[in-house]
Amino acid sequence: MTALTTQGPLPQGSTGTAHQASGTSTLRKLTRLNWVGGIAGWVWLVVVMLPIYWIVISSFKTQSNFFDSPLVPSTDPTLDSYRLVIDSDFIRYFGNSVVVTVGAVVPAVLVSFMAAFAIVRGGNGWFLRISNSLFLMGLAIPLQAVIIPIYLIIIKMRLYDTLQAMILPSIAFAIPLSVLVLSNFIRDVPRELFESMRLDGCSEWGTLWRLAFPLSRPALVTVTIYNALGVWNNFLLPLILTQSPEKRTMPLALWTFQGQYGVNIPAVLASVVLTTVPILVFYAVGRRQLLSGLTAGFSK
Repeated sequence: MTALTTQGPLPQGSTGTAHQASGTSTLRKLTRLNWVGGIAGWVWLVVVMLPIYWIVISSFKTQSNFFDSPLVPSTDPTLDSYRLVIDSDFIRYFGNSVVVTVGAVVPAVLVSFMAAFAIVRGGNGWFLRISNSLFLMGLAIPLQAVIIPIYLIIIKMRLYDTLQAMILPSIAFAIPLSVLVLSNFIRDVPRELFESMRLDGCSEWGTLWRLAFPLSRPALVTVTIYNALGVWNNFLLPLILTQSPEKRTMPLALWTFQGQYGVNIPAVLASVVLTTVPILVFYAVGRRQLLSGLTAGFSK
């Protein structure tokens, strides 16, 4: 009995020591992997930021000193390239992009919000089920596959070479994903809040704007920023549906500017910087809302 009692704790102690040793080795492995991941992350950051750094510093150079020390900023920076870009109707192209982006995003977000509320709160009617299925099918249709029918419809509507020709298709292609994100967000709102609004005598229209709209603000900001980036960067619609230089947007103007001033590389890089600045502002302002809104509703 004495031998059994003295030998009983020994396996437990040895087991605890083994667990501690294995835990220490696992922690060391994870620490080693974190160091490797951190170094790889910094290397990837340098790889991504190096071209951006080169574009920015090269846009302040002249044609004569452009090839001197490519990665070193110019000792005598100049804004001549930016003046040349601005004098080439940059303000007009920028205004066209703003008009097309705002004109497409605002109606798309409003229509998508009301459609998402109807899908979530409208019950299980056949019309709403079919509408939801149509919205989901819209995600599977790429713009390139229907660009010819869009072109023919725009011609029939006599909207060719106008800003409306770019706004209407952009609204149509922004609605499906917006409805998906907003419907999942509204579905997470507790039903008790809707029931309390109904007991207080509020109509569905009042519930939409007084309850669902304030609570869905993160998702609304998400779809607004996401769609604004997509419309701003759209190149195919302006290329196919416009012809005159006065109707160009920023991506098409950048492509045309590169063809005209291809020899003047600092001017081309200056146009790239001016075109990219609004995109960076959009992303910096709504980065957190964009990520949180896209993942909202998918955690259940």
